[in-house]
Amino acid sequence: MSSAPVHTTETDKHPIIPPVLYLPSTGASSKWGAEVELRHMRDGRVALLAYTALDRLATCMGPHQPWVLYRTEQLDELGGVQSYDVIYLDVPMPRELWRQAKGEAADEQ
Repeated sequence: MSSAPVHTTETDKHPIIPPVLYLPSTGASSKWGAEVELRHMRDGRVALLAYTALDRLATCMGPHQPWVLYRTEQLDELGGVQSYDVIYLDVPMPRELWRQAKGEAADEQ
């Protein structure tokens, strides 16, 4: 999985992370709220994909991807409920992994 460029400031070269992120959801609910979709990587790690804007999530994961808006400062709490090893920002997913509209096959796009 390649990572997209992350914006940094000139003075400190740290990534600029917004106060909220758009996280892909499975579309299901749990007792804690919307279930966040995690991705299993080839090396065995579990990745949390996060998007800095809703249009980026739709561009990178497709228009039918459910999502949840999550406060960045609460990502540690999410890790306690749904464990992940790494966070990737604004990463485009291959189209074959995009969620389809109900009744639509992957080859109908």
